Amino acid sequence: MLEVTSKKIITLTLIAAVLGGIFFVFHSYNPSHHSFFLPCPFKYTTGYHCPGCGSQRAIHQLAQGDVTTAFGLNPLMVLSLPLIIYAFGLKLYNYLFSTQLRVHLFYNPFFIYGYFGIVAIYWIARNIPMYPFTVLAPTG
Repeated sequence: MLEVTSKKIITLTLIAAVLGGIFFVFHSYNPSHHSFFLPCPFKYTTGYHCPGCGSQRAIHQLAQGDVTTAFGLNPLMVLSLPLIIYAFGLKLYNYLFSTQLRVHLFYNPFFIYGYFGIVAIYWIARNIPMYPFTVLAPTG
């Protein structure tokens, strides 16, 4: 039978408390209106968006239950969340019950290179202006 030690329960409780605190902060405070959220260093130095730009605002919208707005702020992060949650949950399960379950998809080179390729394409595509040619109004 699987045995869970008190040390593991304490660790799990601390992880739950930290995640709960993070959820509370993102639910209660909008990153657009509060300066204690970290700005993106890549955007700050270059002026271009990185693949993670908009993630804090998207997490705030997800905490509010607004998936559509969150998707508009950072679609890659919203689409990646189920994978992240599943992988994190599996890691916690393995820790808690001393198992070594693995998802073979996460160790498949096609998936790894494909995912990083998608991130690179997303990074480039989100920095291409939607309207590269502006129409100037006639003067006079």
